[in-house]
Amino acid sequence: MRIVRYQVKNETPRYGWILENKVGPIEGDIYGAYRRLEADTPLADVKLLAPAQPSKIICIGRNYAEHAKEHEVEVPKVPLLFMKPPSSILDPGGTVILPPQSRQVEHEAELVVVIGKRGRHITAEEAQGYVYGYTVGNDVTARDLQKSDGQWTRAKGFDTFCPFGPWIDTEFDPADAVITCRVSGQPRQMASTRDMVFNVSTLIAFISSVMTLEPGDLIFTGTPAGVGLLKPGDVVDVEIEGLGKLSNPVAA
Repeated sequence: MRIVRYQVKNETPRYGWILENKVGPIEGDIYGAYRRLEADTPLADVKLLAPAQPSKIICIGRNYAEHAKEHEVEVPKVPLLFMKPPSSILDPGGTVILPPQSRQVEHEAELVVVIGKRGRHITAEEAQGYVYGYTVGNDVTARDLQKSDGQWTRAKGFDTFCPFGPWIDTEFDPADAVITCRVSGQPRQMASTRDMVFNVSTLIAFISSVMTLEPGDLIFTGTPAGVGLLKPGDVVDVEIEGLGKLSNPVAA
C-alpha cells in the first residue's frame, strides 16, 4: 500500500492512501489503528506533502563504497551517523533553495526507511518488524561547508535540504532496487541498493543501540557515487525502481 500525506485546496493536511491514481483519506493513526475511506479524489487534484512527520532524521554517511572512493575517504567500519533537522524537510515538488553561505550544493539520491513502531536495542533479526515502509529521498549537501566545518550539521541542515516522498510504500522490497538521479535530464547517479555496505536491518540495529526510534522517524541509508553540483534552474529527479520518483526544482 502507498501512504501519502496530502492537502486539497486550503483544507487541513491529512494522511491518505492511493488506489489507481486516486486518493482516499485515512482516519486514525497510520502507525496504529486506522481505517481507509473510499479513494475517490484524483491524485492530480491534490498537493502531495512530505509523507511523514519525523521526530528525527538519521542519515548514514559513506554507505556505498564507490561514493567513499569518489571523495577519497575510507569506508567506515561501523555505520557513520549524522542527522538532519526536521526544519530541513521539503515536500515533493518543493523548491530546494541554495543558501548564500555555500558555492557547492550537491544532490544525494537515497533510499529512505520509515520507522513504524517505537524501539530500542533492536536486533538485526527483529529489525524488519520495525519498518513501516520506504520512500525516496535527496540528502542535499553543501559540500564546501561539509569539508570546511569537519562536522556535517551546517552542511546538511539548511531549510529545504531534506526532500522526500512522494509516498511511503509499505510493501517495497529494498534488497535490490536501482537508484537513479537526473539533474535537468542529465544522468548523474545509478546504483543498486544491494551495493550498500550496511543493509537496512544492520542500520536499524546499530542506530537503535544509540537512540530510541519512534514511529515516523526516517533513516536516509546513504548515497551512491555520482553526486554533483546543483545550480539555479535545475530540476532534480531521484527515482528508485518500483518505489517512485521525487522531483524538486532548484533556486537561489
